[in-house]
Amino acid sequence: MKILSVIGVSNSGKTTTIEKIVGELLRRSYTVGTVKNIHCPHFAMDVEGTDTDRHKKAGSQMVVAWGLCETDILIPKRLDIEEILGCFKHDFVIIEGMRECRYPKIVTARSLEEIEMMLDPTVFSVSGVIGNTLTEYKHLPVINSLTKAELLVDLIERKFLSPISSVTYDVYAEEKENGAV
Repeated sequence: MKILSVIGVSNSGKTTTIEKIVGELLRRSYTVGTVKNIHCPHFAMDVEGTDTDRHKKAGSQMVVAWGLCETDILIPKRLDIEEILGCFKHDFVIIEGMRECRYPKIVTARSLEEIEMMLDPTVFSVSGVIGNTLTEYKHLPVINSLTKAELLVDLIERKFLSPISSVTYDVYAEEKENGAV
């Protein structure tokens, strides 16, 4: 399983970038799962008074809402990311909004200042709104996921499937040279 995180401030393009990455990975026949990190202290998927809420309040440590179109697993506590990732059996898992994780990251941003705020040694690419005006920042490829999702997923594949994990910039430079960017 390959795990990456997409991080950035609100409205910088995180969800859109993930949508495009997921779509392109699926087109290439990979299985994909996602995790959305939610910072709202009172967030809960369940609705007060429903049967599943009553199960949870009765003390069930896991509640499954098994519908005709969707199955939701509700665990009434915050799990750590490793416990969550242990539930996945996918080729790729993309985490949205977990800046402090150790996994490789794509930063989404609207400005150079936002990129700077998010930079750390695990960042291998930049995307989001700034991809409309920039193609490179401090040797990191800036790829517009709306128009170049294929190029972004090429980079992800090379990052995760190459025996050499430091190929990020070299691959981008090669594609830039060939006019793919």
